[in-house]
Amino acid sequence: MTILHGIKTSHSSPTTAPSAFRFSVTALLGTIALAILGPVGCQNKNDRPQSVPVRVVKSAVQATVSANEITVRTPTAEFHLLPSGSLLAMLLNGSASATLDSNAGAPSQIITIAKKDHSGVELQTAAAKVEDAAGKLGPLGKHITVTGTIPGTDLVEILTLEVYDNFPNLALLSIQVQNSGHSELRLDAVTLQRHTFAAPEDSATAPLWTFEGSSLKWGEDEIFPVPARFSQENPFGAPVSVKGDLGNVGGGIPVVAFWSRNVGEAIGHIETVPFVLSVPVESIQDGRVEAGVRIRANTVLKPGETFSTPRTFLSVYSGDFYEPLKMWSDAIEKEGLSKPANNDENYAVAWCGWGYEFGVTPKQMLDTIPKLKELGIHWATLDDGWFNNYGDWQPRSPVFAGTALQDMVRKFHDQGFKVQLWWLPLAAEDGKYGYGGRNFVTSDVVKEHPDWLVLDEHGRPARMARNLATLCPALPEVRDYYEQLTKRFIRDWGFDGHKLDNIYTPPPCYNPKHHHQSPYDSVYAMGDIYKTIFETTRALKPDSVTQSCPCGTPPSLAWFRYMDQAVTADPVGSVQVRRRVKMYKALLGPRAAIYGDHVELTRITGASSNNEQDLGSDFASTLGTGGVLGTKFTWPDYGPQFKNVYLTAEKEAHWKQWIGLYNEKMLSKGEFLNLYVYGFDVPEAYAIAKDGRMYYAFYSQASAQTKANRNAANSWSGEIELRGLAAGKTYHVTDYASHRDLGTVTGPVGKLYVQFTDHLLLETQSAP
Repeated sequence: MTILHGIKTSHSSPTTAPSAFRFSVTALLGTIALAILGPVGCQNKNDRPQSVPVRVVKSAVQATVSANEITVRTPTAEFHLLPSGSLLAMLLNGSASATLDSNAGAPSQIITIAKKDHSGVELQTAAAKVEDAAGKLGPLGKHITVTGTIPGTDLVEILTLEVYDNFPNLALLSIQVQNSGHSELRLDAVTLQRHTFAAPEDSATAPLWTFEGSSLKWGEDEIFPVPARFSQENPFGAPVSVKGDLGNVGGGIPVVAFWSRNVGEAIGHIETVPFVLSVPVESIQDGRVEAGVRIRANTVLKPGETFSTPRTFLSVYSGDFYEPLKMWSDAIEKEGLSKPANNDENYAVAWCGWGYEFGVTPKQMLDTIPKLKELGIHWATLDDGWFNNYGDWQPRSPVFAGTALQDMVRKFHDQGFKVQLWWLPLAAEDGKYGYGGRNFVTSDVVKEHPDWLVLDEHGRPARMARNLATLCPALPEVRDYYEQLTKRFIRDWGFDGHKLDNIYTPPPCYNPKHHHQSPYDSVYAMGDIYKTIFETTRALKPDSVTQSCPCGTPPSLAWFRYMDQAVTADPVGSVQVRRRVKMYKALLGPRAAIYGDHVELTRITGASSNNEQDLGSDFASTLGTGGVLGTKFTWPDYGPQFKNVYLTAEKEAHWKQWIGLYNEKMLSKGEFLNLYVYGFDVPEAYAIAKDGRMYYAFYSQASAQTKANRNAANSWSGEIELRGLAAGKTYHVTDYASHRDLGTVTGPVGKLYVQFTDHLLLETQSAP
């Protein structure tokens, strides 16, 4: 038997294809040849096709093996696999090299058997087998297998290392461990890619910065300088419990990255399903950081049985978190998860009715139409609170009773607006708990289909976000249910898209009636539901907008391809807006539509209490980074309960200025360029290319601000660099937000002395 990623299958040697399949392929190739060449018997001698020399393309990846190490070299990187299993990465720049690896030769794997750790492996590197790569990441590269033993155990290991020409800075590593003994053994976990990272000695600035893509807690930073004392488990795929009534979070992008001024490294996994594993990170002495990929096995290996790990990766790069995220996303696309294409509607400014919170009415929504027109806003969102209960998603009585919902949508359409609908897939009320001032009832879908529920180990309904019960996404009938719900919202009610919210991983399912191969089948199937919603919506309305929000955390591998507008997800201040726009541009593409969320969230007080006040007005953090503007103002004046978000005359002038500027420039449709290293280039800077011009955004707010002062205004003065210009060419520079002429600069790096507070937004165009 073989256990592949925790699933047992029959253990045997690779088999050839069935004869019928071999015949059909041969016949098909013959048919194609006849179609191209025509009947061979009718050819004249002079008409026969001439032989064309075949151009043999060789891989640029070079691999050498010896008893001391296996070296894989590409034009831009070098990877060293040592007999201990340690994999080291070097970034190449001409004759120079750089790395964050600081403990070469140390064992880089741990096999945990019956709660005992067995560190390291003894690989026979001299006997390694080097072949041409043949994976989805490209036609050229090297595929290396090497065997070894794990000291103190009866386990034999086969390690696979892959490096592709199309991804020269990325190395894939996986192992198989086989029980070669005569007794069964309890395999608890396998830890791979263990590294000790440290900034190079010549690095001008310490400490290391990190991106940690796990979904842990609402509002937590995923990008920060590594503290001197720090430890974080970084679970991926699995749900994470949080205090209060938020229920579980979890999911995440399985990438953990570190970078210094000139070199960075990242680890994670490269599979297309959200495997349940973790990437623990811990600070140790002298500014160093330990990290690795830990895979839970929780299985018994009988004699002859094998456990296979997912493919982990190690990447090396120059720059910040954008580089490994883009590299990982491009690799995931090659593996089969294609990036969604955007439509023009994805970039339109949006207003959301969440300013009215759970008590929103059709009248409140419709009364904003005059202001939406004046401000140049094109989308409206009916947010949380419109429905009777989670799971059934019928209109709430009495305010949305009858055809009130459809009538509201029609009136928006009559005025030229498009409308999104807020909802939360997979959630269902089962009569327990409550949220947002409502006590949960038992929804009709649970009454009618109790067997659809995800159950925990004790046979009780398992909880997801907001402590709601969960419908199991692995059931085909549940997927059908969400297809029908989507058709109701889009086709029958007339909505133009979705705001899908509180999107975290579902709990594992132990419902015996579902006959799962693994409790994590529910986790792995989550993406199927979001794919169904997205593709059904696009089929019904190609110019729709499906927005997905993993409130306060990074997105999930399970669903991040099944939306066409990402969102910065309840940012805690302007800093998170900017960083998350950049994160999503790396994951979804440099022209992806990223909703900056409600501008009111760019300044928050009381975020850690039950008295949150959203007071922000920083449109520049979204506009300058290439995001899509949004707001949740209330209008007209309904009284003091909405005072923080009420659109006063003073605010209206500000809103009109910035929304007008956004609609004029439409930088969200431009190409995001990663020309500045976050955490090291000061001031914080971003660049966008659009219509033959370069746009730059600089922010005086310190990148390393604490939560206590991240909303404070800051002034900055000094020389800035306008990177990415053509060498020797002169450019005219304008502050396009305040309409100031700043003179000219010469490429490739234009330099200006400037003074500004909060932000500086610049446009360059070729000087005559």
